[in-house]
Amino acid sequence: MASHTQALELQAVIGFKGEIRNGLILHPDQEHIIYPLGCTVVVRNVCQRTQTFLQGHDNDVSCLAVSPDGNLLASGQQTFMGFTAQLIVWDFNERKVLYRCNLHKVEVRALSFSPNNNYLASLGGQDDGSLVIWDMTNGQAICGLPAGNDQPRAVSFYKNDSLKLATAGNNHVTLWNVDLANKKLRATPCKLGQLKRICTNLAISEDDKFVFCGTDSGDLMKINLETGLFQHMGKNLKNYPQGITSTLILGNGDLICGTGAGLLIKFSKDDLRVIQIIQTPLQGKITSLTKVSGDTHFFCGTSESNIYWVQTDGLIAQLRSTCHFGRINAIAFPKDCHQLFVTSSCSDLRLWNAEKKQEILRIRVPNMECNALCFFPNGTLIVTGWSDGKIRAFLPESGTLAFVINDAHKNGCTSIAVTSDCKRIVSGGEEGEVRIWSINSHTQTMEASLKEHRSRVCDIQLTKDDCRAFTASTDGSCILWDLNEKNRSICLFESTQFKTICFHPDESQIITSGTDRKITYWDTFDGQAIRVLDGSATAELATLDVAKSGSHFITGSGDNTVKLWDYDIGMCSYQGLGHSGSVNSVKIAPNSEFAVSVGSEGGIFIWKIPGDVSEKMKDVSQLEV
Repeated sequence: MASHTQALELQAVIGFKGEIRNGLILHPDQEHIIYPLGCTVVVRNVCQRTQTFLQGHDNDVSCLAVSPDGNLLASGQQTFMGFTAQLIVWDFNERKVLYRCNLHKVEVRALSFSPNNNYLASLGGQDDGSLVIWDMTNGQAICGLPAGNDQPRAVSFYKNDSLKLATAGNNHVTLWNVDLANKKLRATPCKLGQLKRICTNLAISEDDKFVFCGTDSGDLMKINLETGLFQHMGKNLKNYPQGITSTLILGNGDLICGTGAGLLIKFSKDDLRVIQIIQTPLQGKITSLTKVSGDTHFFCGTSESNIYWVQTDGLIAQLRSTCHFGRINAIAFPKDCHQLFVTSSCSDLRLWNAEKKQEILRIRVPNMECNALCFFPNGTLIVTGWSDGKIRAFLPESGTLAFVINDAHKNGCTSIAVTSDCKRIVSGGEEGEVRIWSINSHTQTMEASLKEHRSRVCDIQLTKDDCRAFTASTDGSCILWDLNEKNRSICLFESTQFKTICFHPDESQIITSGTDRKITYWDTFDGQAIRVLDGSATAELATLDVAKSGSHFITGSGDNTVKLWDYDIGMCSYQGLGHSGSVNSVKIAPNSEFAVSVGSEGGIFIWKIPGDVSEKMKDVSQLEV
């Protein structure tokens, strides 16, 4: 099967891993911004609104750096305890891997290129702690040394000297000289006196005279690079909680710092006096600051995965890009509408424009998680199931709450479906109950509570005539219910935890998937298994969706892959790689030209369906009327 599998083209990504410190970088060409999303590095052309993707890591990217001439891009990753963390150097212009460097363990925490582009400094994480200098002409390590007795957190080359650099971490700032002749690093600890600070970031002045270190305690330290002596501490910093998390030096020497509370602060270069503070805090901890040429504006990235465009004079921020910053649970399209889709995550619902890849609407329910969602077939409401057991319906135009069904399920509502006439809702709960609700203009009443399942109901599929519903549960059963008689018609059993279920469009078969990594075709007449496919070699299949013609279906699994299958042949034709976490939901767009998948890393991946496959998906002439 693998020999016939082709790559599924990644068309666009909505996502930005904002938690990565200095993870948002404006390329020296002033046209591209670069940022990580899971194990993918995204290169976005700001002017043309296009994206390219660098895929070479097998785990989450943890740091980025771009060479001063813009020709090289370096990305480091984190991995698991005891394993090597890979560092990749890319040819930016060709978008291809130049070198793979493997010396650090568990995590590569920070990177910095030398001003002459010839060397790269990499800093290991908590379990490694080493500083390594790499030769960019051959990708080989020149020298390395433990960077400090306590955790090192940041590294930067001097601006004008390619053989000098500085590191900072817990209670230490160290200056380094690279001895190329002897292939050694020579360290000079800075004298901080009685100061005990956890330095999380550093910035070196353009004249190489000073290094400025932001700390967890909200202090900004100024250290003389020639003497290694602590010189000054920023004033008026007592009221900045959660520390200084990012530092940027402007062309005139003044500094702009971001804090963990979302504040932007401008400091004078000489006495670190506060010149200006942004009036309205940004959403999330500020983790990245990267300026444009001329210093008129800069980009700002936050831990809540927002990207802001900020005017340097006045610190006026404009929100440019948003995305989820936590696990995404579900996705849904309106009926026969491919321009919009809605996603649910740990913190909110978001409605997206599929063509512009932009957020249109955000709906928040504080401290609650949305497990399931769907549109009313007429498009008038978004119906959602929540961790507090309530069913909430929202207006898609404004996000206004239309109605709430309180205590719909005792331990949380985990799945939901709406009949085509919009008069009934079928919901499933964590406790295993399936409930039918009658929906009127002003009231919502329960018609029946069906108690055959013994654990979480993961998925619900309705027949076209609204008379029957199939439910899949983690208790190893799928049940076909008669919604009019309120009883069980067919029950399927398997030694697995069913995660998802889908009807073939002619409703003669259903296909299921779950923790046994199998895809099973079932006959809906007698409930017998017809065919069993190996969906994944290593991980459970959490989601699947069938094309409206029934020619193909698509799956998402815990091995981070999206697969497009031929329904009749039972073979995987295309495979999409890009997610760095399990794929929680995947849907084929109503126009059958693309598919959207969401995962635990918080990214929304839009996949282009090949033209010949798309035509087969659209052709519904073979279906029985």
